Amino acid sequence: MSEFIPANLDCSDWSQLEPLFQALLDRPLESVADLKQWLADFSDLDAEVDEYGSWRYIDNTCHTDDEEIEKAFMHFVENIEPKLKPIFFELQKKFLACEFREQFDRPEIRLLARNWQADVDVFREENIPLQTEDTKLSTEYGKICGEMMIEFQGKQRTIQQMAKFLEENDRDTRKQAWQLIVDRRLKDRDRIDDIFEKLVPLRDKMGQNAGHDNYRSYIWQVKKRFDYTPDDCLQFGQSCEDLIVPLVEELDREKAADLGVEQLRPWDTSVDPKGRPPLRPFEEDDIEGFVTKTRNMFNRVSPVLAEQFGTMKLGDTLDLDSRKGKRPGGYQCSLEKSKKPFIFMNAAGVQGDVETLLHEGGHAFHHIEACDHVDLVFVRHAPLEFCEVASMSMELIAADSYDEFYNPDDASRAKRLAIERAVRVLPWVAIIDGFQHWIYTNPTHTRDERTAHWLSLLDRLSSKAVDWTGFETPRESMWQRQTHLFGVPFYYIEYGIAQIGSLQMWLQYRNDPDAALANYRNALALGGTRPLPELFAAAGVKFDFSADTIAPLVEAAREELAAIPA
Repeated sequence: MSEFIPANLDCSDWSQLEPLFQALLDRPLESVADLKQWLADFSDLDAEVDEYGSWRYIDNTCHTDDEEIEKAFMHFVENIEPKLKPIFFELQKKFLACEFREQFDRPEIRLLARNWQADVDVFREENIPLQTEDTKLSTEYGKICGEMMIEFQGKQRTIQQMAKFLEENDRDTRKQAWQLIVDRRLKDRDRIDDIFEKLVPLRDKMGQNAGHDNYRSYIWQVKKRFDYTPDDCLQFGQSCEDLIVPLVEELDREKAADLGVEQLRPWDTSVDPKGRPPLRPFEEDDIEGFVTKTRNMFNRVSPVLAEQFGTMKLGDTLDLDSRKGKRPGGYQCSLEKSKKPFIFMNAAGVQGDVETLLHEGGHAFHHIEACDHVDLVFVRHAPLEFCEVASMSMELIAADSYDEFYNPDDASRAKRLAIERAVRVLPWVAIIDGFQHWIYTNPTHTRDERTAHWLSLLDRLSSKAVDWTGFETPRESMWQRQTHLFGVPFYYIEYGIAQIGSLQMWLQYRNDPDAALANYRNALALGGTRPLPELFAAAGVKFDFSADTIAPLVEAAREELAAIPA
């Protein structure tokens, strides 16, 4: 425990927190040593409060149907966070104005000054209640999704649990399951549209308050996107259309031929093309076995990584099963005080669950390595564009070890799926990112205009080998399932940038596993102490997501897929 932090501090009580933040604000800084101690104490206090807020968020996503848990979360959102923001802003200004800052000349301190200057420039006190309302609306969306249950084959199931039936060889079963999923989502289509139509003007107002023409311009500054522009993102979408969609369509046509159908239908995209039984890596209720075998996969990549993963325990920092009242999706949450990672997901016994745990495990390794090497919480976290390199690389690097779950033939299938998905996700990233660019540069659009633009992106960047005839309505609202659009706006291009980095990491690992793993861990250990291009360089990959970098990666993936039987 830091000497600055009182024992048994209650972070739900602003009367206990305020004097600590005020003491930091009032403390004189008369030397470099004073500044260093001040930053250390500020970091410890921030870590304490951040971890408390993280646990309230975690509990709420794990138990969306628990009123007391929701009440505790919303108390933090409504009564603590809004009070933290203005005083945090004043503390950032104090740091930036300190005459000894220039003498504290270290790369991470220079980077911190750049980041905090951006925060100070964009901060507006009138945005605090808008941000609180934003959180409340996105929480309402999560609650709606958590309530979605489907009766199928005599059992109530979550939408995540229904996913396994989309892999069944019986086409009627797949269609029935798919139809039930989209019908269930459509029941709440209007409610979710209503929420989104409150979020868009709210966010636009935040941008206007901060002196920006629109929310996109504002969020670029908020997210500190110093190293690429909106035009770079739109060009990435064009590169996906030109270079990746043709490969996806090739794969889909091959699959249709193997299935003996003229064109794939939406319920055909997850089934095995050769009619083999679906990949079932573990029984739905055997979460312990799932964790053990995933740890074995990590061990074959690196015993150090396996040891790090082994510090995470079910019922403590792992919540992996799917159940009613649990929010959809998956995430890794960094606990700053205890320096532990927490992994949340909705496992249902399908291949995608293993990929998800490998992915979130990569995030966990990043947090552990950064905590071991970076003291200040303010520079512990890399930009999201590199955080996702840590996670997406692990999905590909560990793919040679799927025989921990499967026989050799099925392990080969799983590896092929991992490479396919690394390619297939890129056009979807471009769709979601492009959708947000349009949404927030046209904030007064109508519902019909939003639908029309969504469909135009799908037409450009989706495989023409999948036939949606007769199911136009669910296609119109597919975007509603993307939780990022509600909870973390404009957080999606990071996946595309990172996937380009992770494919480079995968090629590096194929050529020299030891060197690649050393680069990987060295880059993770830097945390957020270096700008994006330097983090990518430390990992031995290029920070570039233009066609020049994408084209050879697509060809490498095409060659690898050709060498692995479908």
